Amino acid sequence: MLRPKMDVLSTDLIIKIFEEAVEVLKDPGVRIENQPALSLIEAAGGVVDRKNNTARLSEVIIKKTIDSAPSEFVLYDLAGNPAVCYGGDAIHFDPGSAAIFFLDSKTGKHRQPVTQDFINFVKVVDKLPQLDAQSTAFVCSDVPKEMGDWYRLYLALNYMQKPIITGAFGKDTWWTMKEMLTVAAGGEEELAAKPIAVFDVCPSPPLLWSDLTCQNLIDCAKTCIPAQLVSMPLAGATAPVTLAAAVVQHTAECLSGLVINQLANPGAPIIWGGSPSIFDMKNGTTPMGAAGTWLVDAAYVQIGKYLNLPTHVYMGMSDAKIIDAQSGLESMGGALVAALIRANMISGAGMLDFESCQSLEKLVIDAEIIGLAKRVVEGIEVRDDPIGIELMREMGHHAGYLSHPHTRKWFREEFYLPSGVIDRSSYDGWENEGSKTINERASERVNQLLDSYEPTELANEVLSEIHTIADREAKKLGISSLQAIPG
Repeated sequence: MLRPKMDVLSTDLIIKIFEEAVEVLKDPGVRIENQPALSLIEAAGGVVDRKNNTARLSEVIIKKTIDSAPSEFVLYDLAGNPAVCYGGDAIHFDPGSAAIFFLDSKTGKHRQPVTQDFINFVKVVDKLPQLDAQSTAFVCSDVPKEMGDWYRLYLALNYMQKPIITGAFGKDTWWTMKEMLTVAAGGEEELAAKPIAVFDVCPSPPLLWSDLTCQNLIDCAKTCIPAQLVSMPLAGATAPVTLAAAVVQHTAECLSGLVINQLANPGAPIIWGGSPSIFDMKNGTTPMGAAGTWLVDAAYVQIGKYLNLPTHVYMGMSDAKIIDAQSGLESMGGALVAALIRANMISGAGMLDFESCQSLEKLVIDAEIIGLAKRVVEGIEVRDDPIGIELMREMGHHAGYLSHPHTRKWFREEFYLPSGVIDRSSYDGWENEGSKTINERASERVNQLLDSYEPTELANEVLSEIHTIADREAKKLGISSLQAIPG
């Protein structure tokens, strides 16, 4: 069967973009503010200028590290079951991990998120079947910022069952988070063999790796924890304005991260990803719902697939500030393009306002968008042979297919059946149900999911050990003890 798929680059253009990215890494090279990474490159034969913290990478080094990176790997849930396949044309969805605001469902205003918001978020994500992984979606404002990264992972581990996409804000806190994950997985060997988390690592455009992100990249490699490259060139601001040239920069940034990661530990799992966008010349913003952003994203996913690497993309988001028609059209467009380009992990469900705001109501609406997108890329499958002639001869001119066993057998596989968030009733039926808007139906869906949430499968002694780690780190910041977790 033919499954729907799209391409935005020809093979010749993919090769040309890759070749130009390699030339960029030869000259001017990449800036690296991490001395261990410079040492790895120098030992591999790269040209390192420590005075200016730059490295020039040869084509030999680049291609060798591409070859050493695995083409696929699996993420596992907390019960040890395979949950996400990074590789090939498999597609999965998770919420994004960059929000700094939360859309309050009662006031309709953006505000800083707190612990209870995050707990509710984790519960809702775990209950949505369309979402394949969790994310540490936002930072809780009711704790010191120095503990923001490990605290949100700590909360998530208390409530999640799905694997998680996360990230660290410091070199030391990365190890705290790794310690928690090791306990949850049952040991270091178990965590390496059956990873339950991915760490985002983000170069700074153009062509810069900070000391922090570079060290995270190295530490992920050495412990075999998957690292997800999130390159973010802004076409027209921190990258060339032409979309193809912006993809060249993205390719160069990701290749440099791949080299560092694989030199630290050849064969460590790594993901070709990003969150680039165009730059809005009128407003000075970074629109994620723009067609140019979608095209850059789709193009770099093709580059990653050409290199036979797992892929990731930030799409399916909106730049709208509230849940409205704009949020729907931008989220649907981005999610469908991402699914058709076959990115392995598509991040961004629930996000508004240029990746800065998360909404539980939008999250459940986006889950329906994801369900539709997944159904589209499944395509049309032949269920019977012959396809329909025998059934049509049996029925003749009688239109009674609704009660036929064939319909009852196949309609759930053939159709995507949405939740009550989507209204497909008649006008009279809609009025009889209270004439509710999609926002109202989404709010009801959120409450239903929270009410039906079931606790994590982690054993009490495991949760207790994770809490001990969190308590220890909190004491370093002058917090005598973490309060009992609400929710």
